[in-house]
Amino acid sequence: MAEPLRDLNDPRLFIDREVSLLDFFRRVLDEAEDDENPLLERLKFLSIVSSNLAEFFMVRVAGLKQQIEAGVFEYSPAGLTPAIQLETVRRRSQELMNDARACLRGLLGRLRDAGIRVMDYADLDPDQKSEADRYFEQVIFPVLTPLAVDPGRPFPHISSMSLNLALVVRDPAGAERFARVKLPATLPRFLELEASRPAGGRDHTFLPLEQLVSANLGALFPGMRVVQSHPFRVTRDAEVSIQEMEAEDLLETIEKGLLKRRFGRVVRVTVDTEMPTAIRDILIENLEVEPSDLYTLEPPLGMSDLVQLHAVDRHDLKDAPFVPAIPPALSEADDDIFARIRRQDILLHHPYDSFSPVVEFLNTAARDPAVLAIKQTLYRVGQNSPVVEALLEAVRNGKQVAVLVELKARFDEESNIEWARALESEGVHVVYGLLGLKTHSKIALVVRQEGDRIRRYVHLSTGNYNVVTARLYTDLGLFTCEEGIGMDASDVFNYLTGYSDKRTYRRFLVAPINLRSSLETLIRREIEHARGGTKGHLIFKVNALVDKSMIQLLYEASRAGVRVDLLVRGMCCLRPGVPGVSETVTVTSIVGRFLEHSRVFWFRNGGAEEVYLGSADLMMRNLDRRVEILFPILDPRLVRHLRDEILETCLRDNVKARTMMPDGSYHRAVRTGDQEKVDAQAEFIRRRQGVAQRG
Repeated sequence: MAEPLRDLNDPRLFIDREVSLLDFFRRVLDEAEDDENPLLERLKFLSIVSSNLAEFFMVRVAGLKQQIEAGVFEYSPAGLTPAIQLETVRRRSQELMNDARACLRGLLGRLRDAGIRVMDYADLDPDQKSEADRYFEQVIFPVLTPLAVDPGRPFPHISSMSLNLALVVRDPAGAERFARVKLPATLPRFLELEASRPAGGRDHTFLPLEQLVSANLGALFPGMRVVQSHPFRVTRDAEVSIQEMEAEDLLETIEKGLLKRRFGRVVRVTVDTEMPTAIRDILIENLEVEPSDLYTLEPPLGMSDLVQLHAVDRHDLKDAPFVPAIPPALSEADDDIFARIRRQDILLHHPYDSFSPVVEFLNTAARDPAVLAIKQTLYRVGQNSPVVEALLEAVRNGKQVAVLVELKARFDEESNIEWARALESEGVHVVYGLLGLKTHSKIALVVRQEGDRIRRYVHLSTGNYNVVTARLYTDLGLFTCEEGIGMDASDVFNYLTGYSDKRTYRRFLVAPINLRSSLETLIRREIEHARGGTKGHLIFKVNALVDKSMIQLLYEASRAGVRVDLLVRGMCCLRPGVPGVSETVTVTSIVGRFLEHSRVFWFRNGGAEEVYLGSADLMMRNLDRRVEILFPILDPRLVRHLRDEILETCLRDNVKARTMMPDGSYHRAVRTGDQEKVDAQAEFIRRRQGVAQRG
């Protein structure tokens, strides 16, 4: 029998974070392989896997390579050096990409039987070829730029995530040359062909853009013979280093950083299986990569573009639509939203509850003569944002409007820069965050004159003020005018926009000030309950659990007899069920129709339950290097709802849930006998549809 693990620093008690993240991508791939999911939803999951892997290389693999180049030989909590981590993730990433393509092969066959075909150019009938070639001549050809490579024309810059063709052309004298053609990202990756389609029929035929361009390359190189044509794709380092101490204008610095990102070093090159060694060597040499950075894959490359096919008008091949509900507390039409909030705290559970009350809250504030000021943080708002439009209307109506726009929200920097400039141009007070910290908290404060008093109305959320992701992510939001929360909200904004060394808050737990220490205190309080003979119980729902000291503290809680139920969507570096260490810990990951995004921290506290919601995961960056807020749910009615209706339903899920084993593997729940089938997300939809029907 193996000796029990006693040292909580033992690397065997931790799972490598990069491996854990790849395991999450594997669970997403499982959804693409699941016959229970509609065909086009399965295709969507495949596109998500590809998109996730691209970001993984841009950020995580790039970071590992930087560490290796800097000579970092420190061991991770799991006992791996950066070099060993890189070797491991390269191997596992290749396996994941191969498995995704195997899944796609079978899926395309099923889609073909259902009337959705992705065709090779060679298999098109004459009418379809004629239509495709005409599209090439009229639309594609004018925007293509063939780039030769010779002593007078150096190897061109290959932008990150672009799809390219590597060519070998032969001139009349028999000399062969290398050339590159970039496929325009402004055009659809898959061309839908109308030829041979019955009028009003449900069939759809698509042709990959790269095949159409390859078939017509002769038009780009007149008088030459195209000997070979092979697609390839480049992924570059996306990390932008911002020297804030030297930056007088963070907006300008971020813009310069984004330009540098386009020219970041190459961290991955994907090529098709037919590309010969000679062309691969040209790419390796000119892109300055190692042979191990080149990944050979069956086409198509860039599977994230498959999401285009999900837009096909075939609702029989997609999840059944549903209409988000308006909670009864917000459905009364006889008064405004402020009166409804004064009556009671209101909890929203997106996407099952509509996001429209949040927009209504801001629109009402913008137009209400009694509202004096609006303050808000914006992290990811997306395009065509009604939230930003409400803030612009508010300032036009004479309100004081202050907004923190987080320019360092990765991959949303350009959108946020545009909104920051639009807000500033209208007279909004815009700040870009604190030195060295990313502001990740989601909070809106409305200050209103009511008679001879000032009342603060606050919206707090686990998710972004983004109307698109509010339909795709599961999040929780709170409307309240509770005085302590309102005062804390004012203090947070003073901290964000001015100078403040405030170290304590009435209700909030705020990173990097007191969130970590407060969570540690709350967990240790649960340990003391267990040691005192009172049942100890924690339920945490987060996106990621990576922080070493938090993991060790949860191990301590388990050793003390505290029951620890963890709902962790993505990375989890803790090992549950280890004898003598984590025997009372369960880890569950739910991967389903919606992206689980809410963070909930529930403490039994000897029966006097406490629960906090917020935007913070249990990661060092959230606890120490970001401005985060965990806010309490003070209404006992809402505490019970969170425990009994939301957390317990997630913990009972036996359809979309995977349970983590001590070795780090995940197993789907196995139902026995007549055990009730529980799909948490489907259950939440069913309940909200019942609310809508009663309304």
